[in-house]
Amino acid sequence: MKTRTTEHTAKLVQIALLVAIILLMAFTPIGYIKTFGLEITLIVVPVTVGAIVLGPVSGAILGGIFGATSFIQCFGISPFGATLLGINPWATFIVCMVPRILMGWVAGMLFAGLRKSNMNKNAAIAITNLVGPLLNTIFFMGALVLFFYNTEYIQGFASMLGTNNVISFVIAFVGINGLVEAAASFIVGTAVSKALDVYNTKAGR
Repeated sequence: MKTRTTEHTAKLVQIALLVAIILLMAFTPIGYIKTFGLEITLIVVPVTVGAIVLGPVSGAILGGIFGATSFIQCFGISPFGATLLGINPWATFIVCMVPRILMGWVAGMLFAGLRKSNMNKNAAIAITNLVGPLLNTIFFMGALVLFFYNTEYIQGFASMLGTNNVISFVIAFVGINGLVEAAASFIVGTAVSKALDVYNTKAGR
């Protein structure tokens, strides 16, 4: 029988491992696929995995780490982020942080809710890994539109994409990015989540 201290330690170790993966992905080419505007980010994968395996609070913490690395990217690493930072630093911080924290927390709550509904665990894991990146996209784009849609910079993208309202802009701007993120999280995230769940179950956690 595992003691609470042992369980707590094991949980902290897994959070630390996922944080290390987020940091590795954030500051190496494996975390972001560069595009003309928004980068396609694969960091949603460890955040969603953590939310599923370790719970909503851990998901929010990992989302916060993701958000912090995203904000750091704005200091010369990401041209898109750097431009937003130059327009409004505080709004850029909020856009980077809040959506990612919410994404991690909501993904964890979604998985918990699905499990309480007696849904098969594997199905709940797969659905949450599919929804996680979609939540990230929805929250991020919602914040971006709220703070920056009327700026000359974002309106330039809207004009280039030929959109004339917020909804069409979001759809056109996200485009393939959201699909790639969702596919990566669904495939990789589901496999990793199942593996960690099996490990924790065998370890009696």
